[in-house]
Amino acid sequence: MKTLEEAELCFPHLNSSCRKAMRPHALSMLTYTLMSSISVVTVTLNLLVIISISHFRQLHTPTNLLLLSLAVSDFFVGFLMFFHMVLIDGCWLFGDHMCALYNVLMYSITAASIGAMVLISVDRYVAICYPLHYSIQFITQKRVKVCNCLCWICSVFLQTVLLKENLEQPGRYNSCFGECVIMINYFAGLADLFFSFIGPVTVIIVLYMRVFVVAVTQARAMRSHIVALPLKRSETVTANKSEMKAARNLGVVIVVFILCICPYYSAILTGEDTLHDASTAAIVTGLFNFNSCLNPVIYAFFYPWFRKSIKFIVTFKILQPGSYMTNIM
Repeated sequence: MKTLEEAELCFPHLNSSCRKAMRPHALSMLTYTLMSSISVVTVTLNLLVIISISHFRQLHTPTNLLLLSLAVSDFFVGFLMFFHMVLIDGCWLFGDHMCALYNVLMYSITAASIGAMVLISVDRYVAICYPLHYSIQFITQKRVKVCNCLCWICSVFLQTVLLKENLEQPGRYNSCFGECVIMINYFAGLADLFFSFIGPVTVIIVLYMRVFVVAVTQARAMRSHIVALPLKRSETVTANKSEMKAARNLGVVIVVFILCICPYYSAILTGEDTLHDASTAAIVTGLFNFNSCLNPVIYAFFYPWFRKSIKFIVTFKILQPGSYMTNIM
């Protein structure tokens, strides 16, 4: 029969094993259930977004391709949540190498999401401020695909460099067996702070402030200007309203994203230690996972094409020949 001391160890047969976090059983079950639910919902909803945009040809627009990249990152966040759930009791069961790989993947996905947000902001900025050149000269599907690929490549490369020490010597900063701890040195922390938070958030805020100013100016001009051709005026107003609606919807996604990543980077800005233990990682990752779950929910509220495509998917109409040509907008 196991003693109480053995029962508290992550690996009872190892003297160097970490001890399990002592939490009420009801609280542990509640946390596990909540995280499991968020993970399943995140994977399911983002998979629906990926299938919708990938399948229906009408949805192959530059803006939606950026949303596709964001949905892919959110999908992997929900998938990797499985590995994070084992940290509920403070024990990492997959070894030091998997711990290092898990953190590199999670940080890379986070960086890719931030990059997607920046690209979305640029897309809306060009669409509102330079509408005549939007699809002709600046924003094309080919360029968006290249930007998405570069975003993911740069994200993986950056995080691999920042976490190089942890990859070269997995478990170097663990105090016991069964712990998953990474160390980011001072200069790497500053680089991550600039490239993953200060720089992107500054770009996003500046671009959306510019979009807001231009949108207000256009709205005032349309009210005061009388155009001789009613049909042309109607088409222009409809196009402007459509672009503004897209900017507003994506603005909501970006605001929610910034609010969810602020706690982690706020801790760095206040000068806290960059040594992330299991409990700190649990809070940060949990909050980010919740944001990844919220994004497709926002799409469901603001985008009719997403609700319509969900109906096609769940009723298996998507399997019918030629369904990719369906008018989904």
